[in-house]
Amino acid sequence: MTIKPIRVLMVSKACVVGIYQRKLEHIAQHGIDLKVVVPPAWQDERGTTPLERAYTTGYTLDVLPLRFNGNFHLHFYRGLRGVIRDFKPHIVHIDEEPYNLATWQCLYHAKQIGAKALFFTWQNILRQYPIPFRWGERWVLRHSDYALVGTDSAGEVWRAKGYTGRMKTIPQFGTDTDLFKPQNEVIQRRNGFTIGYIGRLVEEKGVQILLQAVAQLSGDWSLRILGSGPYQATLVQLASQLGILERVSFDSPLPSQQIPAYYHRLDVLVLPSLTRSNWKEQFGRVLVEAMSSGVPVIGSDSGAIPGVIGEAGFVVPEANVNALADILMTLQSDFSLRAHLSMLGRERVLQHFTHEQIAKETVAVYHEMLD
Repeated sequence: MTIKPIRVLMVSKACVVGIYQRKLEHIAQHGIDLKVVVPPAWQDERGTTPLERAYTTGYTLDVLPLRFNGNFHLHFYRGLRGVIRDFKPHIVHIDEEPYNLATWQCLYHAKQIGAKALFFTWQNILRQYPIPFRWGERWVLRHSDYALVGTDSAGEVWRAKGYTGRMKTIPQFGTDTDLFKPQNEVIQRRNGFTIGYIGRLVEEKGVQILLQAVAQLSGDWSLRILGSGPYQATLVQLASQLGILERVSFDSPLPSQQIPAYYHRLDVLVLPSLTRSNWKEQFGRVLVEAMSSGVPVIGSDSGAIPGVIGEAGFVVPEANVNALADILMTLQSDFSLRAHLSMLGRERVLQHFTHEQIAKETVAVYHEMLD
């Protein structure tokens, strides 16, 4: 007797990023009949991220127009009802937070055809939303069949909010360790010391702390900042005030498949995030990408960062300029320590954060939902 594969419809604006699509290929390789709905682009404070078709083998990638693109809470898909009714999935995988309109839309249409549904969440702060988002969130928690949470702390939030269903901690995406890999088997000595930051340029990411820390360094060093956002002009002004602007590069965002080569220019990556009342670091994907690339990492103790880094890098107290500067000075002068951290970081990613592992755990959840 032929066993029909599990049909899964995933709705994910995050999968417009090409390097994230490797997880989708790995899910399909486990015998899942997978269709993924994405928008043609996603807009946020960094600008517009267009769809990259990078890894599309073994599954179907459908593009649907998005209404209210850029509005995190109110965006939704035109034509989604028809896609769900035509595909008739066993499971609808909603790659969105429970308080978003897109989640409500997906869950409603999933239930209309009798499909199981799960949502994914990074939310690691217990927040109360205004009506109608509070009502919609409660409805999602009551009617979802499964919850995937990016971190254990996110799971604690949703238990506190009343979710009683099945739940598992699985990061949203893994890392492609063939794409993000050390340039050489052994870290090479080179002239100068290049510090890097990759991410959004907003106040809570703490790049201003990094600028103040590097201003204490001496010798041949430079800082490369890759990203965009509303805080960029303030950061440029601060670098000028600190007298280090000539040592700081503000690099424009790159297509995702060009990011691996960027890591090879760095001697250390820093993620100096700052906790706010409405946000703390939810994961820090650049840390995993850097470690996979053989780049030592330093992070603040905001949110999930310490759990991501483990013993493979340095964690400093939030907003502690002097502590960050001290670690940077140590790494600048100690090549053997950088080489050791490079090895530890790569090993940690291979053990915990690959696309293959994330896909395997996700498929296990699909089977559990249908048992």
